Amino acid sequence: MPKSEIEIEQIRPELTWRLRQRVLYPAQKLYEMEMEEDNQGIHFGAFKENDLVGVVSLFHKDNDFQFRKFAVDSNVQNTGIGKMLLKYVEDIAIAQGAKRIWCNARVTAIGFYSRYGYTQTGASYSNNGFDYEVMEKIF
Repeated sequence: MPKSEIEIEQIRPELTWRLRQRVLYPAQKLYEMEMEEDNQGIHFGAFKENDLVGVVSLFHKDNDFQFRKFAVDSNVQNTGIGKMLLKYVEDIAIAQGAKRIWCNARVTAIGFYSRYGYTQTGASYSNNGFDYEVMEKIF
């Protein structure tokens, strides 16, 4: 997909909720998508022809950055939008002095993150019926 078709910009936290819910937690209610931490993070949206098709939230403490609630609309998955969003938050983290970026990856997404240089830390857990593994990339 040509980069010119996708625009990534910072968005308000509440704009992430509908896509979070539809892609990551379809059995939950929209109001359940709000995280207490939302106001401490920076949120990004990928837009295709003005439609919000991808979201990710970035949080940091010192030189340690975590991205959360990474979701790409199922209609445009496997078109490079996830890769673009991931690179975008990595570039933001690096510009702000990141030494490490990490996420709680769903086990089903480990292959995606591995392709872009993330390694499994061995820390895993289950929550709300999903299995997760902590994955990281050191800069």
